[in-house]
Amino acid sequence: MTSQKHRRELQRTAFAAGAVLAVVAVAGAAPGAGAAPKATPGTPQLKLIAASKSVTLERWEWDGQAGVNLDLGTYVSVDNAPLEFKVTRKSYKDPVVAQQILRDGTKVKTKTLPAGLVRDFQGLPGFLEVSIKNAAGAQVLTAKGDFCPNNASGRIRPDAPATSHYPQSCPANPFTLGSVWGVEKGWAANTSAGDRDKPTDLAVGEYTAKVSVAKKYRDYFGMADAPQTVKLTVRESPDDGEGGVGLRSNLAHGSHGAKAAHGAHGAHAGHGAQGAEEAPGGGHHYGSRGADEPTAPALPHALEARGLAHHLGDGRGHTDGSRIAPALRANAQRPTGRATVPANVPKPDLRSLPAWGFQITDGEDGDVPGKDYLAFSANVWNAGPAPLVVDGFRSPGKDLMDAYQYFYDASGKQVGYTPTGTMEWDPRVGHEHWHFTDFASYRLLSADKTKQVRSGKEAFCLANTDAVDYTVKNANWHPYNTDLSTACGEQNSISVREVLDVGSGDTYTQYRPGQSFDITGLPNGTYYVEVLANPAKRLKETDLSNNTSLRKVVLGGKPGARTVSVPPYDLVNAP
Repeated sequence: MTSQKHRRELQRTAFAAGAVLAVVAVAGAAPGAGAAPKATPGTPQLKLIAASKSVTLERWEWDGQAGVNLDLGTYVSVDNAPLEFKVTRKSYKDPVVAQQILRDGTKVKTKTLPAGLVRDFQGLPGFLEVSIKNAAGAQVLTAKGDFCPNNASGRIRPDAPATSHYPQSCPANPFTLGSVWGVEKGWAANTSAGDRDKPTDLAVGEYTAKVSVAKKYRDYFGMADAPQTVKLTVRESPDDGEGGVGLRSNLAHGSHGAKAAHGAHGAHAGHGAQGAEEAPGGGHHYGSRGADEPTAPALPHALEARGLAHHLGDGRGHTDGSRIAPALRANAQRPTGRATVPANVPKPDLRSLPAWGFQITDGEDGDVPGKDYLAFSANVWNAGPAPLVVDGFRSPGKDLMDAYQYFYDASGKQVGYTPTGTMEWDPRVGHEHWHFTDFASYRLLSADKTKQVRSGKEAFCLANTDAVDYTVKNANWHPYNTDLSTACGEQNSISVREVLDVGSGDTYTQYRPGQSFDITGLPNGTYYVEVLANPAKRLKETDLSNNTSLRKVVLGGKPGARTVSVPPYDLVNAP
């Protein structure tokens, strides 16, 4: 189902992947005019650098749009101390607040960023300023870009930490509650500008780009005023023989990208996901369905740039674009001995987010043609303090696996287990994996919330698609199974392990058969979409009182042309 448009979107993003290896290779010689201020212990020194003095971008076209992906290979390097932020909101009624964390040995200080400077969890808004002139010296473009510190970072010195312990994208889920942004000392993070969902309209030709950091951020971080100049060549994109686009640049190709989703930006579309090789991010990507495709947060560039963001459905061989990794392994055999649920060990805490991404579909993708369906995205996440770990074991010749939930002490030793339902193989196209039953359910309720009008699926393959709150206790900033190839098994699997880590959530986009609500014949008016985690209460949790969320929707229109409007949820306007 991969369309020509989709292939082109994939390949146009491949350019950004080159920036990481390039900055590692050349950053020592990268230009950086302006003297850096004297280092203060515990305070990061930031500097704008360019990975290369010249960049070649290819102009692509699709659906009546044309342009380039404006990634000029500029980075913010960090020295003297890590650059770190804790970004939170108390509730959806409260604004997002960002605190800078200053570390000097064992001393830790916090510094709250000015109110209103950070609007969401996707980075510092308006951080980068770009001015582009043509060969005649006339200015043809100005652009601004947000900066996600988790963006495509890489080492700029061999003595820097070998790996980054920070997440690898900024979350794009509209109902994110807490995030951590960071760049290690001796590392640099990509500062690509422009909206990747829309092309930057530059004609074929030669240009000069001037890239700088906005004055308010230079003043705040004590950065030198040192704009970078990059020679830019725009050329026509060659055809790959299948209607796609091949991308090349004069930068080495790497394996990481930039900007936020986990996450991911990302969800099951059926399952789409967000993540990166060692961490998720926030946002999601769904296959092309034309007008019937549910709206969704942008795919985090950390996944886009890996060149594999063609996730369609959630079946075998389909991933979120971050990687194709070995599957998680269940225990060697079924648990033995008496099933026990220790009272004094940490357990997961499953919570549901309000639904979003609502869309009316007309029966594509396996539903009954001529009917009206309400599609949406929904997420159940784990607030911890322990991961949800479920193994499925299959008896020879059986169609179901027996599922068991495990419990661990503080040292990671398994100290208990309990039977927790079953896993079933879903053979439908776009699924084709093992679903854990009774993980969550969806209901369409009447205006007074007393009558169930429609209900949705309850079986899921678990994956850490979204970084919902990485500030909770024991949050894992680097969950393993961020895509479905690591979680869902194959038809001939004898056992499967599915995990929902602390701080992460699993987003499903409900537009596949049996998932979206059939609203054919329903009268116009107000309804509520209920997302319920652990509906049968088979999973053992720390708290069962926070498993339900409600989102108001208003249906209108006529049969065959139904509409849906979704009021804001407190301060979150995510229809």
